[in-house]
Amino acid sequence: MQSASEQSEATEPQAEPARPAPPEHAYPDHWEADVVLRDGGTARIGPITTDDADRLVSFYEQVSDESKYYRFFAPYPRLSAKDVHRFTHHDFVDRVGLAATVGGEFIATVRYDRIDDRGLPASAPADEAEVAFLVQDAHQGRGVASALLEHIAAVARERGIRRFAAEVLPANTKMIKVFTDAGYTQKRSFEDGSVRLHLDLEPTDRSLAVQRAREQRAEARSVQRLLTPASVAVVGAGRAPGGVGRTVLRNLLGAGFTGRVYAVNAELPATGGDGGGPVELDGVPAYRSVGAIGEPVDLAIVAVPAERVPEAVADCGEHGVRGLVVLSAGYAESGPEGRERQRRLVQQARSYGMRIIGPNAFGIINTADDVRLNASLAPQMPAAGRIGLFTQSGAIGIALLAGLHRRGAGLSSFISAGNRADVSGNDFLQHWYDDPGTDVVLLYLESIGNPRKFTRLARRTAAVKPVVVVKGARHSGSAPPGHRVPVTRVPHATVSALLRQAGVIRVDTVTELVDAGLLLAAQPLPAGPRVAILGNSESLGLLTYDACLTEGLRPLRPLDLTTSAVPADFRDALAAALADETSDAVVVTAIPWVGEDGATEFGDGEVLAAALREAVASAPAPTKPVVVVHVEMGGLAEALAAATSTRPPAAGRGVGPGAVASARENRSAAPTAPAPVPATAPPAAEPAPSVSVPVPGHVTEPAPPGPVREAGPVTIPAYPAAERAVRALAEAVRYGQWRRQAADPGRVPEYEDIDETGAAALIRRVLGGADADARGVTLGTDQAGELLARYGITVLPTLPAPTPDAAVVAAARLGYPVALKTTAPHLRHRPDLGGVRLDLATEEQLRTAYAELTEVLGKPEELQPVVQAMVPRGVDTVVHSAIDPAVGAVLSFGLSGAASELLGDTAHRLVPATDRDAAELVRSLRTTPLLFGWRGSAPVDTPALEELLLRVSRLVDDHPEVVAVSLEPVVVAPRGLSVLGATVRLAPPPPRTDLGPRSLPNY
Repeated sequence: MQSASEQSEATEPQAEPARPAPPEHAYPDHWEADVVLRDGGTARIGPITTDDADRLVSFYEQVSDESKYYRFFAPYPRLSAKDVHRFTHHDFVDRVGLAATVGGEFIATVRYDRIDDRGLPASAPADEAEVAFLVQDAHQGRGVASALLEHIAAVARERGIRRFAAEVLPANTKMIKVFTDAGYTQKRSFEDGSVRLHLDLEPTDRSLAVQRAREQRAEARSVQRLLTPASVAVVGAGRAPGGVGRTVLRNLLGAGFTGRVYAVNAELPATGGDGGGPVELDGVPAYRSVGAIGEPVDLAIVAVPAERVPEAVADCGEHGVRGLVVLSAGYAESGPEGRERQRRLVQQARSYGMRIIGPNAFGIINTADDVRLNASLAPQMPAAGRIGLFTQSGAIGIALLAGLHRRGAGLSSFISAGNRADVSGNDFLQHWYDDPGTDVVLLYLESIGNPRKFTRLARRTAAVKPVVVVKGARHSGSAPPGHRVPVTRVPHATVSALLRQAGVIRVDTVTELVDAGLLLAAQPLPAGPRVAILGNSESLGLLTYDACLTEGLRPLRPLDLTTSAVPADFRDALAAALADETSDAVVVTAIPWVGEDGATEFGDGEVLAAALREAVASAPAPTKPVVVVHVEMGGLAEALAAATSTRPPAAGRGVGPGAVASARENRSAAPTAPAPVPATAPPAAEPAPSVSVPVPGHVTEPAPPGPVREAGPVTIPAYPAAERAVRALAEAVRYGQWRRQAADPGRVPEYEDIDETGAAALIRRVLGGADADARGVTLGTDQAGELLARYGITVLPTLPAPTPDAAVVAAARLGYPVALKTTAPHLRHRPDLGGVRLDLATEEQLRTAYAELTEVLGKPEELQPVVQAMVPRGVDTVVHSAIDPAVGAVLSFGLSGAASELLGDTAHRLVPATDRDAAELVRSLRTTPLLFGWRGSAPVDTPALEELLLRVSRLVDDHPEVVAVSLEPVVVAPRGLSVLGATVRLAPPPPRTDLGPRSLPNY
């Protein structure tokens, strides 16, 4: 494809029209970025400079004649010295060139030239530019041009260019598709045998959706390449048994990895082993380097000292390795020197197009039958199942693996990412989102590198499968060593609230993580909060009942089967509860029963387990979750654990109606023991096994386009305490409710009285003033009121009262009765300190109140008294909004007063808020009953309050320069509301990283 200014040069070299040389600008290093391409590899994008002449010539020589023809509309076998000069000399404003590189070599280029309305070279204020691409043939189809278009468009917008023009030959269908698929508003025409395209560079909903869909596919593919290698090399496998590298090699082989395995050790002899054959370690061929293998290697496990890692990375990169798992320590977790070493590691790996898990990683596992990859330090391969597990801690990873194993849960994949310098939990969310082998996602996080992106990805994933998160390092005030994260001013409680808004199931401990994950992995989601309780202990039933009330569930009266109940009674009661339409979930409680002869009636627990399986299997459809609470029933726990698996069973296997009888007949048979848990694993949760119940055709959540669970055993999780069982069940209830509501997230209302243009003009006037502070400015009372009024928010007038006489004049102007209050910073919004006098109906009362305030609290110049008209009585509330650099704009609501602040009773939603968000904000406080007529008081006007929240949200969303808004107090009366105070802060908006072109975090 060719720009108009280049057409004549392609056929007959001529001198460019003389024009003044543009000023030189500093090299824009913020345009440099690493991107993930369509096939999962990475490339580096950066500005082309005068130092790139040799790389440009080498790149052009590797482009086919056809691609050159498409670029220049004529045969163009080589670049002239003039061409090289033109394509490497840019002013970074009117002429810009970007290149994508892999291994330090160009694989694609793009450039724009600013033009005027006649198509001639121009400078600002011209806002159109011609754009042209060239992609090396070997890299076409990898999405390089699409990534370059995103980045060159962002550069152009930064330089005041609003439109791109491109001329493409009709036969160049690939390039035409790059433009038409980008999602920008565009026009197309056919002129002089070529296609003329015009693109409006303003981001649209479609362009953003296209960008994020490409991001998801690319990042998911990059993770898939790590999890499904056809060949693995362990770099650093020692010659003697033991050591990290040799351990991983042994684990790979022990898991039955289906691909090729190689060992690499630089200390091996230069010649082969005895007889001239290759050296072997643990029965696999061993080499001194990756390059010596002579076969493709997809994944390298790096287990060498940190100082030798760069050499290993170079060896891998130069020989086509696609990804690395770096187990080596000594990086950012060790201090400043290690942080710099980690930065260089990421840069080096990405320069070769490789992605990294680690450093300081524990490893990765993929249990799929056609892979069986255990590239980790875990000595035993977990059972295959439907749970995807990501941790940032090796120790926690070991504990979770052990705990899930003891409770019979299988995994689809496991990742312990260590310092997560490159691949993070966000990447695995992209992978698990459409992974058909994963039904539940469990995450242990100690930091969130990109909270805004994490929230977006979690919301999308949670719409099709549960995402359960436990967050470590919540109260330390800093990220764990080795984790590079943005600084956030938002408290942990706010981040948790925002994650819950996104559908994330937030739990506090790894025990709760396993509890919730096990229930969600195979049980259907409850349709509501109604819980049936049945069992052979009235006391345990009551404890369960109380736990349900504590968690906000609606328990039915417990059914006491009495201590004389036999397994058949449990079976019949559970079957009846599953058929009963008045409940949405069932909790079965069981305690040992000792007969007259001193023997337990339930024996080793198999009979009771079989009874429960039979009840669930006989249910017409698995629409209700069932959980078991057992107390001191070790035999039952063992029976449940032996029967547990979340892996789809072989065809024809199952438990039929004769399960109870069959179990009774085989009580003397030794149960199948689960595989031993590694002795090195630290203790996790108490053993709380589960029971597998095959239900043919079971689909846990019919929520297309999410994955549909294969037919297989339904797990009935069992817990050693009622509180744990009910807490997990309550999380499932809340998540099910969120899933149903997510189908209709609400809408952002339009208000005809909003003056967006006038508000923008006011903001520009304030921020563009000669005395404006670059760090921002807090608006005065009048300006704040004017800005809010343009969004339909009226602030009650406040008149200063520096003297008693001024107070009287102000009251006369406003009309009695009035309020007199102080506005000093230490007394503002603190009525408990006595700085407010209300219902002053006469001048005498006003003067008396003024004298009392100044006598008790200080001089008028210290108190800064003001006078306001009285408003109808109601409930005092607070509305805030602020932009945080990590999570974006947040809308907050709470009741005014020290008690609410002390208890942290504030609700939060991300901006822009929908009408559903506003309604939930008002109703999600612990003090919400005060708004709805608590103890006989009149309910307040909550629709007016919700409208106020939505108007504030619109203001902040429309104008990112509004970095903070505080309305306090907002008095909500039975009819209407009054905003008594407002503070607005303006500042240059922080960069929106989620709206920019796709890129990986910079190092």
